[in-house]
Amino acid sequence: MKTLRFALAPALALILAAPAFADAVPLKEISRYLNAMQTAEADFTQVNADGTISTGTLFIKRPGRVRFEYAPPDKTLVMAGGGQVAIFDPKSNTGPEQYPLSKTPLSLILADKVDLERARMVTDHREDGAKTIVTAQDPEHPEYGNIQLVFTAAPTQLRQWVISDEGGSKTTVILGDLREGVELGSAMFSIQNEIIARE
Repeated sequence: MKTLRFALAPALALILAAPAFADAVPLKEISRYLNAMQTAEADFTQVNADGTISTGTLFIKRPGRVRFEYAPPDKTLVMAGGGQVAIFDPKSNTGPEQYPLSKTPLSLILADKVDLERARMVTDHREDGAKTIVTAQDPEHPEYGNIQLVFTAAPTQLRQWVISDEGGSKTTVILGDLREGVELGSAMFSIQNEIIARE
């Protein structure tokens, strides 16, 4: 099964490095921050497992919905809604590839209630200069892979993530300024609406 591959290249992660050191942001605070995020929008840079780079705009509507619009000439669209992930490839005439959101590590931050203090969910939690790095997995299904989240503090903000899928492939997403509280209609995350619009 192919899974979402949203991860960050270690080299590009250096752009967040800063000379100041601070304590890691507590897991309780990170959970609070993610649970408080209802909608968000950000430009992103994606580094794929093969080293290619894509850019675009990301839209989040928690719980359970996300949309990745890739910048031209890439016409791919990745979206999650209704418990499913769909990848729309304009070169395909067979409709989108779909699979359950619950089988991707991204579901951990799109959950209705994020609790990073849950037993066996977090496998790594540390500070790295001005960044806090948290690696999390589904404690019931570690075989689905994991997600490494990078945050900055004061105020807490998500900056990037690296997803490792069940095959070990890594994909990185680096976020620009995350704009929260934006108006996002539910139709933006309807896979069925997108299928109809493309017919």
